[in-house]
Parts: sequence; C-alpha cells; structure tokens
Amino acid sequence: MLRVMTWNIRTGGRDRGGPDRRELVARVVAGQRPDVLALQELGGLDVAGFAGDVELRPYLARSWFGQPVAVLVRAPWPVLAAAPVRRPFHHAAQRVVVGTAAGPLTVLGTHLDPYSGTRRLVEAGWAAGAVRTDRDGLALLAGDLNTLDPYAEHADRVGRLPPGYRRRHLRRDGRTVETRAVARLLAAGLVDLGADAGPTVPTAHGGAEFPDVRLDYLLATPTLATHLTHVEVVRTPHTDHASDHYPLVAEFALTPPAAVTGAG
Repeated sequence: MLRVMTWNIRTGGRDRGGPDRRELVARVVAGQRPDVLALQELGGLDVAGFAGDVELRPYLARSWFGQPVAVLVRAPWPVLAAAPVRRPFHHAAQRVVVGTAAGPLTVLGTHLDPYSGTRRLVEAGWAAGAVRTDRDGLALLAGDLNTLDPYAEHADRVGRLPPGYRRRHLRRDGRTVETRAVARLLAAGLVDLGADAGPTVPTAHGGAEFPDVRLDYLLATPTLATHLTHVEVVRTPHTDHASDHYPLVAEFALTPPAAVTGAG
C-alpha cells in the first residue's frame, strides 16, 4: 500500500512572534507515516533535518518569489528521478518519479499563487504540462492550489470573506467565482481524488479568513485513480493546531518494485 500526504505547514512550521509548531508538525507526519509527502510553505525550515527526523528523503524546490516546496519519499520506495519544474511559479514545483511494481509514478508537488486567479491559471497550465507525459500512466499532482473547484457552489462562502481575501477568489468582474485553475487541470484529464473529502481550511490554529473551503488537492491520472483505496482530510487534536491547513491523505493499492522488496 502506498500512502501519500499533501500538507501546507504554514511558514516552515514557525509563526513570526507566535508558536514554534515544528515538533507538532513532525509528530503529525510520524503518526500518519506517509510514503510520499508533498509539503508546502517551507521558508526557514531545515528541510534535510526535518526529513531525517521523520525518516524520509527530501527533494526540495526553491521558490522564485514565495516559499519552497518539497516532495519527501520513504524507503523502500526508490526515486528514479527528481528535479524542480523550471517555471517561475510564485512558490515552486518539484517533480519526483517513484518506482512502483505497477510502473513509475510521477508526483508533482506544488503551491499555486495565493493572490491572482490569472496567475494560478497560468501555473496550472505549467503543472499540467509537467505531468502530461505521464497522462496514460501513474501520475499525481499534490499541493495547495489556493483555488476553488468548478463544480461546488462557492458564492455564499466567498461572499463572507474579508474584501482582501474575497478578491483572490473572484474574476475581474468582481462577481464570478475564480475556479479556472482546477478546471484547467481537470480538462487535462486529471481526477480530483478529494472531491468529497471536505474542507482543508481553516483549523483551530488559523486560516479563519477562509470559511470552510478546500484549497488542498490530490489530482491523479485515471490510471492511478483506479488504484485508490482511501482518501481523507486528517482532522485530529494535533492537526487542529499544527498549521492553518489540514493534511490530505490518500492510499493506493501499489507496492514497491520487486527488486526493492526482494520478491522473485
């Protein structure tokens, strides 16, 4: 079984003038024990040290304008290739190819622009391009996409946002809810695995500017989606306070390659 988690840990797990949440973040990761972990907002975090503490190998993409992201992988899952996506994302995108008995799995961890729907739309196109070669195989886009999906009703919730945050989720006409980034990824053939998992913000720690919305996604190729066995937003006393986002976790009926497991 392959367990994947995506999580925005908010400013590297430490708030300016507030609590240091890094130990709590590590405790959540250790408890969930993901095989593949996509992390966002890693500014100021010793990613290598954190990865060692939770027994994962880190693959870091530094940010053009915002904060780094990383994809971390647990043994015995082999990493066949890893590199940042060379596009000017507001934050970053990291592409990692993990070996499985069913073939290579491409994981793209990213964090889209928080301020502009048009920028998110462009970044979604870059992200779709980064997994396009794996469209008929196993590929997963994981991260905080900072946008709403195109099939739920969001107008009332967006209308309750403070004006500064409301603008982030409306088109230029000031009325139409901005959902184009996710729509572009779905049009590229990806499947929204967490469509029914529930909101990922806010938590008890923060994010109260968002009234129960989903900003965090796991989007899979149809082939990978056939291997899905479980998906959930992880809500525990620890995740209530570790970040302003809840983690999103999925499990897939996949195993490491036979050469790694020692099978014949």
